[in-house]
Amino acid sequence: MPSYRASFFEVPHAALYALMTVTVLASGFCFIQAGSPAAPAELLYRYGGMYSGAIARHEYWRLLAYGFLHVNFVHLTMNMLCLVLWGGHLERRVGPAYFLIIYLCAMVFGAVIGNGIHSTPYLTVGASGATSGILGALLCLWILGKLDVRFDFFAINIGLNIAFALGNSRIDWGVHLGGFAAGLIACALLDLIEKANPYALRCKFPEAVKVNLTLLACVAAAWAWSGQAIAAGISGWGLAIVVVIACCAVVKVVDLVLSMKKGLAIVVVALAGANAVTILLCGLALASSCSPRWPTGSVPLDNLLVIFCPNPVLISGLAAIGAAAVTLWLCAREISRGIEDVGFVGTSLRAERSRRHGL
Repeated sequence: MPSYRASFFEVPHAALYALMTVTVLASGFCFIQAGSPAAPAELLYRYGGMYSGAIARHEYWRLLAYGFLHVNFVHLTMNMLCLVLWGGHLERRVGPAYFLIIYLCAMVFGAVIGNGIHSTPYLTVGASGATSGILGALLCLWILGKLDVRFDFFAINIGLNIAFALGNSRIDWGVHLGGFAAGLIACALLDLIEKANPYALRCKFPEAVKVNLTLLACVAAAWAWSGQAIAAGISGWGLAIVVVIACCAVVKVVDLVLSMKKGLAIVVVALAGANAVTILLCGLALASSCSPRWPTGSVPLDNLLVIFCPNPVLISGLAAIGAAAVTLWLCAREISRGIEDVGFVGTSLRAERSRRHGL
């Protein structure tokens, strides 16, 4: 496949806008709670900041939550600027699904590596590890000859990143370097997966399907890390193997359905149903946190439960219906293509798969 010729700046795309929106809302909520353009450490810790004892205490949700929080408005602005400058190139080159995978992998493993490097108590927040992972992934594509940019693109961006870091003594170098390495490695692995896929899969998945499957896989991974899985009697490597096998089986089933006549429409409708069931199950799991005396709103989860606990089944059901409706609306183009299919969609998806060689 010919390499992608990149300019110095690329207009952001859908997944990047979604990440920016969630990050700005999460950080802005902290600033509003603090009543200033800076959030105190106590508030950041409460809402998901990564700290030295998080992994030991099995608070794995912090490996993601910390990346959407920021110390102050300047911190948020700098990270969002990096996300815009680098993310557009990566999303256009690898697509929104792989972009999200690389971003989240860099966020998680940046936190893990940063935690291993720290020898003293710490609290860290920010999307720096994830944005560094984007730059690492772009460097991987350049090394593989699949991104046509001059070396000064990396020299300038890495140099500015290092200069900014040296000017701020509170920068967490472990998260930065860990995220950069994770992004580079994740991109290389995805390239290997794409090269192997023609031997295992018939069709090239449409991006909407790929993104939806990625999000469902993230939910499955979150469940695997939660106490729900431990309560079900599954833990450790056995749990990881079960989740991986289940995800691979789902991908293969989707691949077989896509190769059928009107398969694309069937897959989209099935994903809408899966999204609805997932939201409903998450709501019912959250309902178990409700007590006869509704919480007073002293901690973040309590603020949500105050609204949710009076009618958990109703709210979960409405949210599930909304998730299905949004899925069908966002995938209206794919549904229309699938309904009108008389046998050409599966053929075109198989032909596209055979043309691809890596990312």
